[in-house]
Amino acid sequence: MKVFQTHPIGIDQGETVLFSDFLNGGDMWTGEGARERRSAVSFSQPFRSVPVVQVNISLWDVDTSAPLRAEVVAEDVTATGFNAVFRTWSDTRIARIRVKWTAIGEVAHDDDWDIS
Repeated sequence: MKVFQTHPIGIDQGETVLFSDFLNGGDMWTGEGARERRSAVSFSQPFRSVPVVQVNISLWDVDTSAPLRAEVVAEDVTATGFNAVFRTWSDTRIARIRVKWTAIGEVAHDDDWDIS
């Protein structure tokens, strides 16, 4: 559980296309085996500390002739951003993925003192 101090809490949200491999014959659409795509996401302003980030698939365009296998996660989360990561494996074919994300965490306040 993330416990917040008495600082204001900020919520930042966004959406990004991780890939669109159908038109260009990319490996998510034509390949097999373990495959991964990453996209760097920057927050609209830095958080005071590392926020909690939730990532969800908001659009997926997939071939249904094989089982659908997928993982979407936030990795390398910092106060300024994170990597949105999509993974698939085996014979799953993914044409396109778009993700939505939400970050919640402490933000700086005008009354914060820096006594360093």
